[in-house]
Amino acid sequence: QVELVESGGGLVQPGESLRLSCAASGRFQSISSMAWYRQAPGKQRELVARIINGGDTNYKDPVPGRFSISMDNAKNTVHLQMNNLQSEDTAVYYCNADILLYRILQPQETYWGKGTLVTVAS
Repeated sequence: QVELVESGGGLVQPGESLRLSCAASGRFQSISSMAWYRQAPGKQRELVARIINGGDTNYKDPVPGRFSISMDNAKNTVHLQMNNLQSEDTAVYYCNADILLYRILQPQETYWGKGTLVTVAS
C-alpha cells in the first residue's frame, strides 16, 4: 500500500511564503514523477507544478517565478516552495505521484494525498 502525506499548509498573509512537503511511503520500485495540484473553492482541480524523476519540471502559468518544486529522491519527498503568496493562491493543495510498483501487469499507478489547506488572507 502506497501513501502520500502532505504537510506545511496554513494561514499566511499576502506576500508571505510557505513550503509544502509530501512524502511517499510504502512498497514500490520507484517514483516516476511527483506533482502538486490545487483546488480553490468552486473551481476544478488544476496542476500547479510537476517534477519528473531526473529533475525536469513544468509549472502552470502564472506561478513560475513564485513557486518552485523540488524532489528529494532519497526521501521520496517532493517540496513546493511558494513565495509572494496572493489571495488567489488560496486552495487545498494535493500531492500527486506516478509510482512504479512491484508487479508485471500495469506496474505504474497514480496516487493522491488527502490535501493540505493553504489560506492567504490579511
